[in-house]
Amino acid sequence: MENNLSIEARRFKKVREEQKQTQQSFAQLLNVGATTADIERGKTKISGHVVMELLRQFDINPLWLFGKSYTKIVNIDGGDVSPKVITLDVEQNETIALVNQKAAAGYPHNIQDVDWYETLPAFNIPLPQYRNATYRGFQVEGDSMLPNIRPNEWVLGRAVPNVSEASDSKIYIVVLKDSVLVKKLQKVPNAPNKVRLISLNPEYIPIDVSVLDIQEMWLVNSKLTFGIDEPNESGLLRELQQSMEELKGQINKLNT
Repeated sequence: MENNLSIEARRFKKVREEQKQTQQSFAQLLNVGATTADIERGKTKISGHVVMELLRQFDINPLWLFGKSYTKIVNIDGGDVSPKVITLDVEQNETIALVNQKAAAGYPHNIQDVDWYETLPAFNIPLPQYRNATYRGFQVEGDSMLPNIRPNEWVLGRAVPNVSEASDSKIYIVVLKDSVLVKKLQKVPNAPNKVRLISLNPEYIPIDVSVLDIQEMWLVNSKLTFGIDEPNESGLLRELQQSMEELKGQINKLNT
């Protein structure tokens, strides 16, 4: 019987039970009459008032309630930058979704669209550095993070639940309302509601953004790079060694 109920009815009941409320006491908390029985049976649709009260009193994400997000709890006071959707494989294990440059342009607008995430490639990395957390990969566009991160490289980031947990001078993937940026983060003195995003390339000036404009934040812990060039230092060292050998040969000729 319960399997035939809508997902919002089942999740509504789950919230009530987690709060250890009876149908009568929960109805009183939400100001929806004498009991929540009809809502849980699917006879009464969940009203906007109920959705608002679940969010206000218990931080219940409306998108989770209606099955459009895996994120159950949201912080309406600002600073909540936890992932809005997580990706899972067929065995219900979390995967690392990859967001290329083209997808990144639409990422801020599809950030809570479960179906959209299914269009992204995803994979697992069986290393201890990628356990017990949610990770996501983004392809870097532009040269603002040179020399550390080159254009078209991929950065992998660990989800940050709240801006307050971000650390100064670390590199983050910052998802704003209209763009995705990879920047070094710095807290703004005497302005707790703002953060400064700094490029490693000195040609780009820092920008200050409001915490309320940040949708998600990921701490960069690694990158994927291709076409690795030989470090200049190695080439110079080899040239120096070759010059030394030539010099030794010339000295030996002078001594004979």
